Amino acid sequence: MSPRKSMALALAALMLSAGAALAQPTEIRIGVALEPPALDPTAGAAEAIDVVVYQNVFEGLVRIDQTGAVQPGLAESWTISDDGLTYTFSLHDGVTFHDGTSFDAEDVKFTFERLLAADSVNAQKALYAPISEVSAIDPLTVAFTLSRPDGLFLFNLGRGDAVIVAPESAANNGAEPIGTGPFAFVQWDRGSRVVLEQYGPYWGDKPALTKATYLFISDTSTMTNALLAGDVDGTNNFAPEALAVFEGNPQFKVLVGSTEGETILATNNRKAPFDDLKVRQAMAHALDRQEIIDGATYGYGVPIGTHFAPHHPYYLDLTGTYPHDPHKARVLLKEAGYPDGFSATLKLPPVAYARLSGQIIASEFAKVGIKLELINMEWAQWLEDVFANKDFDLTIISHVEPFDIGIYANPDYYFGYDNPQVQSLNETLNATTDEAERKRLAQEIQTIIARDAVNGYLFELAQTGVWNAKLEGMWQNAPVEGVVLRDIHWVE
Repeated sequence: MSPRKSMALALAALMLSAGAALAQPTEIRIGVALEPPALDPTAGAAEAIDVVVYQNVFEGLVRIDQTGAVQPGLAESWTISDDGLTYTFSLHDGVTFHDGTSFDAEDVKFTFERLLAADSVNAQKALYAPISEVSAIDPLTVAFTLSRPDGLFLFNLGRGDAVIVAPESAANNGAEPIGTGPFAFVQWDRGSRVVLEQYGPYWGDKPALTKATYLFISDTSTMTNALLAGDVDGTNNFAPEALAVFEGNPQFKVLVGSTEGETILATNNRKAPFDDLKVRQAMAHALDRQEIIDGATYGYGVPIGTHFAPHHPYYLDLTGTYPHDPHKARVLLKEAGYPDGFSATLKLPPVAYARLSGQIIASEFAKVGIKLELINMEWAQWLEDVFANKDFDLTIISHVEPFDIGIYANPDYYFGYDNPQVQSLNETLNATTDEAERKRLAQEIQTIIARDAVNGYLFELAQTGVWNAKLEGMWQNAPVEGVVLRDIHWVE
């Protein structure tokens, strides 16, 4: 071999080696606290299912973005009839499921007939009750006929409960999920991990990642060590009490956002003295949200003044409605006939944010004359006594369902708020599809329930992600459950 040729080959090898060294990684390992019981989001309620498969393996006609807004999914566009009862979707062409079978309108029809069937086990079946008929007009056009207008119809189509499945594979999706998403299921080592790989024939934009491994790590110390050792590249929701390990460490980024978990001091509006607006206003003035957030969430909760997620486009900041003012609280209690305050019970479910918040609120209320007896309960007892039997004075709980302000229009709901104006506004909201009008109505309801101090509005549960500093594209907020992979990528 000539010296010139030998030098050229050596240079080429050096360039290849340098290129390999500079190449960006395309795989990710994500630590998650809970292992899903199955992998079919249309047949189970566990959040852990959507964390792995939502928008990754499975897709819906539409998808929810990080702000909670509805975006096109398998449907590239849609029209709504003037009466709000017919939604017609135009589907993307050339879409296939991961087993190679084609996607078309018949798959959409099958999905929703299965969801609404008498033997359906879909956890959110009731949300889709307005659907009276699904018609496959042609392979790329599907129409939904509703029995009544439903302003949340498009949002509900974007939930994990409404992802599209195929008749050929639906029965086995719990163990071997087959969807149309950018990632295909590869393996599930139970008790350890789920592996997904990029689906080559994916119909949409290719993600930067080629492989994603979800590792199940429930223990905070173990997760901390795995992150520090580089055994996992990130986690979407890390224990707030341990975040200090990663803050200020240039190898990591801590992403703090909000979830759909409105944490409230739920109040039994049916019984005295809580049926008195002045008493509820006094309690609202007695609350110091920042003290509660600092003590119960280590400073990571987002303050709220009403029952709505701060990241949502409809959110109205009403935290100033009843500012912390113990003197005003005592004046209101006196006006309500309780110059010396009163005693009440505070029943607490077995979650840290509730138990810690309860201790702080008891101290805050004592300063205005309200003496609280803290009663710790297990979940089964809380669900029976508080939620089902409504046997409580006060409790603390996070409501994690998206866009659940409609619970204030149900006088039979556990906190017993009965306001005909809110019920009328909510009925109109449910029947309205115009976005501007929906926002106005939602904000009017938010304002009324804040003014009525129906509950003590404390904070939105935070999403506290810890990620390798070289990763970008992760969701900071969690308007729906899931760790969406499509935009995640490595950078230098």
